[in-house]
Amino acid sequence: MKNKKSLCVYCGSSLGSSVAYAAAARELGGILARRSITLVYGGAGIGIMGILADEVLANGGEVIGVMPTVIGEREVTHTGLTQLIEVADMHQRKAKMMALADAFAALPGGIGTFEELFEALTWLQLGIHKKRCGLINTLDYYQGLQAFLSHGVDQGFVRQSVVDELLVADTAENLIARMFPE
Repeated sequence: MKNKKSLCVYCGSSLGSSVAYAAAARELGGILARRSITLVYGGAGIGIMGILADEVLANGGEVIGVMPTVIGEREVTHTGLTQLIEVADMHQRKAKMMALADAFAALPGGIGTFEELFEALTWLQLGIHKKRCGLINTLDYYQGLQAFLSHGVDQGFVRQSVVDELLVADTAENLIARMFPE
């Protein structure tokens, strides 16, 4: 994967309350496949995760899933991936995904998505990696998170420089153009 670009995407294993979330996943999947950017993600075949992986695969792209054995049954592991890497636990999952990816993006998702995104941002802040991190802000899903981060800056707990590193776009096309300029 040294010469090939890769994007780790954090997103929900559920569909959310709007069809716009699935549409955003399909848009991102198509873009990744067309631009030959390998998708690295959590390995599930359900929810936004499954839609994203299916779209990359349907368009001839590569998908690497990283699935902990402890949750493989609960998240319903995708069976058609280019590569599935099984790991023991969530800590190994996140470390493996970080190692495989050139950048990180989040589609709408829940607590797990937030946690994974914040770990990527924390590692960026600590200088453990220098990879881009971004949000696809479908239907202003991350508007509250952006306000919370600004509040953290105002209160002296979050550095503005870290918030400035987080790329935010309303569409996958706009985010990928900023993350992987051609």
